[in-house]
Amino acid sequence: MPVVNAGVPGEVTAEGLKRLPALLDQHSPVLLILCEGGNDLLHKVDLDVIRRNMLSMVRMARDRACDVILLAPPAPGLLLSVPAFYREIAEQEYVPLEDEILPEVLGDPALKSDPIHPNAKGYRRIAEAVYELIVVSQW
Repeated sequence: MPVVNAGVPGEVTAEGLKRLPALLDQHSPVLLILCEGGNDLLHKVDLDVIRRNMLSMVRMARDRACDVILLAPPAPGLLLSVPAFYREIAEQEYVPLEDEILPEVLGDPALKSDPIHPNAKGYRRIAEAVYELIVVSQW
Protein backbone atom coordinates (compact mmCIF):
# COMPACT_ATOMS: atom_id res chain seq x y z
CA MET A 1 0.00 0.00 0.00
CA PRO A 2 1.53 3.36 -0.98
CA VAL A 3 2.25 6.01 1.63
CA VAL A 4 1.75 9.67 0.77
CA ASN A 5 3.46 12.33 2.85
CA ALA A 6 1.22 15.36 2.33
CA GLY A 7 2.58 17.36 5.25
CA VAL A 8 3.50 21.00 4.71
CA PRO A 9 6.19 22.53 6.93
CA GLY A 10 4.91 25.51 8.88
CA GLU A 11 1.26 24.77 8.16
CA VAL A 12 -1.39 25.69 10.72
CA THR A 13 -4.62 23.72 11.15
CA ALA A 14 -6.74 26.25 9.23
CA GLU A 15 -4.52 25.67 6.18
CA GLY A 16 -4.60 21.90 6.67
CA LEU A 17 -8.38 21.97 6.89
CA LYS A 18 -8.56 23.83 3.56
CA ARG A 19 -6.15 21.37 1.85
CA LEU A 20 -7.60 18.14 3.21
CA PRO A 21 -10.67 17.72 0.94
CA ALA A 22 -8.56 17.80 -2.24
CA LEU A 23 -6.01 15.39 -0.73
CA LEU A 24 -8.74 12.95 0.29
CA ASP A 25 -10.27 13.16 -3.20
CA GLN A 26 -6.92 12.73 -4.93
CA HIS A 27 -5.55 9.82 -2.88
CA SER A 28 -8.64 8.09 -1.39
CA PRO A 29 -6.62 6.92 1.62
CA VAL A 30 -7.76 4.15 3.91
CA LEU A 31 -5.77 5.66 6.79
CA LEU A 32 -4.90 9.25 7.66
CA ILE A 33 -2.17 9.87 10.21
CA LEU A 34 -3.12 13.37 11.28
CA CYS A 35 -0.34 15.34 12.93
CA GLU A 36 -1.46 18.97 12.97
CA GLY A 37 -1.56 21.73 15.53
CA GLY A 38 2.09 22.10 16.46
CA ASN A 39 2.52 25.28 14.43
CA ASP A 40 -0.73 26.67 15.83
CA LEU A 41 0.64 26.08 19.32
CA LEU A 42 3.91 27.81 18.42
CA HIS A 43 1.93 30.80 17.10
CA LYS A 44 -0.35 30.80 20.17
CA VAL A 45 -3.53 30.18 18.18
CA ASP A 46 -6.55 29.87 20.47
CA LEU A 47 -6.92 26.23 21.61
CA ASP A 48 -10.63 26.21 20.72
CA VAL A 49 -9.78 27.14 17.14
CA ILE A 50 -7.20 24.35 16.93
CA ARG A 51 -9.66 21.87 18.46
CA ARG A 52 -12.43 22.81 16.00
CA ASN A 53 -10.09 22.51 13.01
CA MET A 54 -8.76 19.15 14.19
CA LEU A 55 -12.26 17.82 14.85
CA SER A 56 -13.36 18.95 11.39
CA MET A 57 -10.42 17.17 9.76
CA VAL A 58 -11.08 13.94 11.66
CA ARG A 59 -14.76 14.00 10.73
CA MET A 60 -14.05 14.87 7.11
CA ALA A 61 -11.75 11.86 6.75
CA ARG A 62 -14.11 9.51 8.54
CA ASP A 63 -17.06 10.72 6.43
CA ARG A 64 -15.06 9.41 3.45
CA ALA A 65 -14.51 5.98 5.05
CA CYS A 66 -10.93 6.83 5.99
CA ASP A 67 -9.64 5.68 9.37
CA VAL A 68 -7.71 8.27 11.37
CA ILE A 69 -4.86 8.16 13.86
CA LEU A 70 -4.16 11.33 15.79
CA LEU A 71 -0.50 12.09 16.38
CA ALA A 72 -0.46 14.87 18.99
CA PRO A 73 2.29 17.48 19.18
CA PRO A 74 3.09 19.02 22.54
CA ALA A 75 2.67 22.67 23.41
CA PRO A 76 5.96 24.58 23.66
CA GLY A 77 7.37 24.81 27.17
CA LEU A 78 9.55 23.03 29.67
CA LEU A 79 7.26 20.04 30.16
CA LEU A 80 6.23 19.48 26.52
CA SER A 81 2.71 18.41 27.44
CA VAL A 82 0.03 17.65 24.88
CA PRO A 83 -3.12 19.80 25.07
CA ALA A 84 -6.12 17.95 26.46
CA PHE A 85 -8.27 18.52 23.38
CA TYR A 86 -6.37 15.81 21.46
CA ARG A 87 -7.51 13.15 23.94
CA GLU A 88 -11.02 14.64 23.97
CA ILE A 89 -11.26 14.39 20.17
CA ALA A 90 -9.89 10.84 20.18
CA GLU A 91 -12.42 9.73 22.78
CA GLN A 92 -15.33 11.60 21.20
CA GLU A 93 -14.60 10.33 17.68
CA TYR A 94 -13.28 6.86 18.66
CA VAL A 95 -9.93 7.30 16.93
CA PRO A 96 -6.57 6.07 18.20
CA LEU A 97 -4.29 8.69 19.71
CA GLU A 98 -0.51 8.66 20.00
CA ASP A 99 0.30 11.42 22.48
CA GLU A 100 3.56 10.23 24.03
CA ILE A 101 6.09 9.90 21.21
CA LEU A 102 6.30 13.51 20.03
CA PRO A 103 6.99 14.91 23.51
CA GLU A 104 9.58 12.15 23.98
CA VAL A 105 11.33 12.82 20.68
CA LEU A 106 11.14 16.61 20.94
CA GLY A 107 12.49 16.45 24.49
CA ASP A 108 15.65 14.60 23.40
CA PRO A 109 18.24 16.75 21.57
CA ALA A 110 19.81 13.59 20.12
CA LEU A 111 16.56 12.99 18.19
CA LYS A 112 16.22 16.50 16.74
CA SER A 113 17.73 18.25 13.73
CA ASP A 114 16.97 21.73 15.09
CA PRO A 115 15.09 23.15 18.10
CA ILE A 116 11.67 22.00 16.83
CA HIS A 117 12.08 19.21 14.24
CA PRO A 118 13.01 15.55 14.60
CA ASN A 119 16.04 14.12 12.79
CA ALA A 120 16.07 10.75 11.01
CA LYS A 121 16.37 8.86 14.31
CA GLY A 122 13.49 10.87 15.75
CA TYR A 123 11.27 10.19 12.76
CA ARG A 124 12.11 6.51 13.00
CA ARG A 125 10.96 6.50 16.64
CA ILE A 126 7.74 8.24 15.61
CA ALA A 127 7.12 5.71 12.83
CA GLU A 128 7.73 2.83 15.25
CA ALA A 129 5.26 4.31 17.74
CA VAL A 130 2.59 4.69 15.05
CA TYR A 131 3.23 1.13 13.90
CA GLU A 132 2.80 -0.11 17.47
CA LEU A 133 -0.46 1.82 17.76
CA ILE A 134 -1.74 0.24 14.57
CA VAL A 135 -0.76 -3.27 15.71
CA VAL A 136 -2.23 -2.76 19.19
CA SER A 137 -5.44 -1.28 17.73
CA GLN A 138 -5.71 -4.36 15.50
CA TRP A 139 -7.28 -2.68 12.49
